[in-house]
Amino acid sequence: MSTDWNAEEELKPLRLSCKSTDCSNNLHCFWQKKTRKIKAAHPFGKCRECGAELVDWERVHKRDFNDVKHTFESLKYEKIRHDFWHKEIDQYAVNHALKKGRIDLHKAAIHRLRKYVGKVPKMLDGKKPRYGDGQQTPYSGNSIYYAQHATASCCRNCIEYWHNIPQDRDLTEDEIAYLADLVMLYIEEKLPQLTDQAQKVSRIRRQPPENSSTE
Repeated sequence: MSTDWNAEEELKPLRLSCKSTDCSNNLHCFWQKKTRKIKAAHPFGKCRECGAELVDWERVHKRDFNDVKHTFESLKYEKIRHDFWHKEIDQYAVNHALKKGRIDLHKAAIHRLRKYVGKVPKMLDGKKPRYGDGQQTPYSGNSIYYAQHATASCCRNCIEYWHNIPQDRDLTEDEIAYLADLVMLYIEEKLPQLTDQAQKVSRIRRQPPENSSTE
């Protein structure tokens, strides 16, 4: 019997990204890099891996908050969204949310969206922005991060293809408000113990956040 198997390698989790797929379990990736070759092989709206067409994009792109249940169900067809809808939020992020309360957390969500995805990145003194698109939203450490990935408001690529908002301009205040409302609906579903005002919770040590990437 072979003994070459390495338990640590076997148990190492696969890197999650916006390109991740698990098509055999009906979990896909609808993002398409803007190249002629990829566009020709998989037109917008189809899974980049298997070509499945599962999302009513015209309906989702209306950004109708009264139809948000359908939008959320559509998001869950994509693997990265599905994972964030079903994974447990880390305890530091839970405590952070409870200590803020729903009202201040909503304000924080608006602030984060405006600062990290609201503006078109510009070159400053020939230097690249601190965060490249797809790298500005960590995977853990704050309930807002989880919500951004789950609702496709984590980067301008995801915002464009899920919410039909072009990357080449700043987000409007109405668009930021819409995305913030999606973020809060996610948090309220995941954290039903959240109250409007801050709660007292035990302090725990923060763990380094998982970084994100579209690659």
